[in-house]
Amino acid sequence: MSKPITGWIMGRNLRAFLELLSHYADYVFAETDWDTIALGVWDTDDEKPDSWYSYPLVGTSVTLEVSLAQSVGSEVLSVSVTGAETPELQLRTDTLLAAFATI
Repeated sequence: MSKPITGWIMGRNLRAFLELLSHYADYVFAETDWDTIALGVWDTDDEKPDSWYSYPLVGTSVTLEVSLAQSVGSEVLSVSVTGAETPELQLRTDTLLAAFATI
């Protein structure tokens, strides 16, 4: 099992991040997924390990576990993704984190 890929993104980019990550996992990201995640992330705190919200993206080729928590008082969301076993998926995940942290 590979180590988690961690980073942060701007909260306004969460949906786009998840939609693209889902695409790479061959998972169809639906409106109900978004509703569930938006509610789940609402009361999180990245400084409290037991306060993170996790959501599985169960695709046809891979299952990714995405853990999310807000940086309280800012627009930043901390992100951890496990399950990206191939070098290609690891690079794509890391690239998405870098891109959505800067825009």
